[in-house]
Amino acid sequence: MAKKSDNTTAGKGGEKQPGRLKQIGMVAKVVHKQSPRTIPIAVSVAILIFAVFIGIGIWTGSWIIWPLTGLPIAFLVGFIMFTRAAQRVQYKMLDGRLGAGMAILENMRGNWVVEPGVAANKQMDVVHRVVGRPGVVLVGEGDPGRLKGLIAGEKKRVARVAHDTPIYDFKVGNGEGQVPVSKLQRTLVKLPRNLDKSGTAELNYRLKALPAAMQMPKGPMPKGAKLPKGMRGNKAGG
Repeated sequence: MAKKSDNTTAGKGGEKQPGRLKQIGMVAKVVHKQSPRTIPIAVSVAILIFAVFIGIGIWTGSWIIWPLTGLPIAFLVGFIMFTRAAQRVQYKMLDGRLGAGMAILENMRGNWVVEPGVAANKQMDVVHRVVGRPGVVLVGEGDPGRLKGLIAGEKKRVARVAHDTPIYDFKVGNGEGQVPVSKLQRTLVKLPRNLDKSGTAELNYRLKALPAAMQMPKGPMPKGAKLPKGMRGNKAGG
């Protein structure tokens, strides 16, 4: 899973996280609601595979070994089909929503360090920064025209400490020159590996020393909006 720049303590506020089986059950309900045929198909495929192994066992006379071998294989195939369907449903539900790109970035597997909302404006366009083996990746969400300036400003700021490290940038969306939510993770993973582990750690250290770039938008805060992490301690000081 991708790492956030400031890890919070699990179970903060006394909230107990649901168990693994309960989580799977919750996901299954969502998948069934969005795609009713998915789970029956996955179960049917698993049963068919298991039946084939039973048939081979009966035919060869090894009616214990083959079914015992086929059971985990059938379960694994069915579970893979279910997880892929769940991922497609997730992408479908996130597509077009503000923060969809951030949700994908925070759930990436591997040694990625994600810094959400390093730049934003009062129109709610936002730029996230990701650091990994490719270097620095800036991911923008919002209006492509307005994001151009936000990304350029953040790229210039990052370049002061990144030196020769590559800086990539992408805009999340379904328009020309944008990356759909469903392809965002795949796009980042396919980037070339330009840094080793020590180089990535050193780059993260230099980036953390940068002052916060976000400026408080003029006018009233949107209802329910939260201050960026780098500015919460400065709210009273003006």
